[in-house]
Amino acid sequence: MRDRRLIEFAKAMRREQTEPEIRLWLQLRAARFQGVKFRRQKVIGRYIADFSSREPMVVVEIDGDTHGFQEDYDRTRTAFFEKQGYRVIRFTNSDVMTNMEGVLTQLALFINHPPLPTLSPEGERAI
Repeated sequence: MRDRRLIEFAKAMRREQTEPEIRLWLQLRAARFQGVKFRRQKVIGRYIADFSSREPMVVVEIDGDTHGFQEDYDRTRTAFFEKQGYRVIRFTNSDVMTNMEGVLTQLALFINHPPLPTLSPEGERAI
């Protein structure tokens, strides 16, 4: 069951986006970026992702100054998103504000180059 309080908080966050979030959203909205449909402030489980898409399964997080003090929390969030099948990429507020072209280039590379499959600890299967 979805948490109504979390949904309302996500709606409020959409109305009160930070400047870096607004700038990136203008690049991502309406499937403008690589034809990928992104959503902003999307509730995924018990967390709210800054931006996410279902195809491909990607979460984009913009980290402000406070994120330097919450590395454990960010690791936990990232692990949760990954367990849900998402790949997570992070950018800083500074990156978005001063190097949008670089951010979009990195995001395009991330989206278009999925990770290689992980081999089992035993390696390839013997025939």
